[in-house]
Amino acid sequence: MARKFQFFTYPDANRKNFTFLDMASPTFAAEKSALLEQGLVVTDDAIYAENEKEAVEKFKSHFIYVMEEYNASTNPFYSIQFAIQWLWRKLSGKK
Repeated sequence: MARKFQFFTYPDANRKNFTFLDMASPTFAAEKSALLEQGLVVTDDAIYAENEKEAVEKFKSHFIYVMEEYNASTNPFYSIQFAIQWLWRKLSGKK
């Protein structure tokens, strides 16, 4: 069964230096708080993987970004969402 991992990086690290937590860990909230206090930020959405190695491979491959782009280009829901966002910006004068 896939586990859920959250990745953290320093804002200017360009994804090179990172750490991650297993979100099912009983100490997840405390560890996350400690990382955020150290200046790290949550990077991407949670990654579902069978183990730590797979999670790191997905993170390094920008898996989430690729999946979001794929969904945006193939799923009609995202096309409608983008059309509504575009229309809203046009009508409200926002860029």
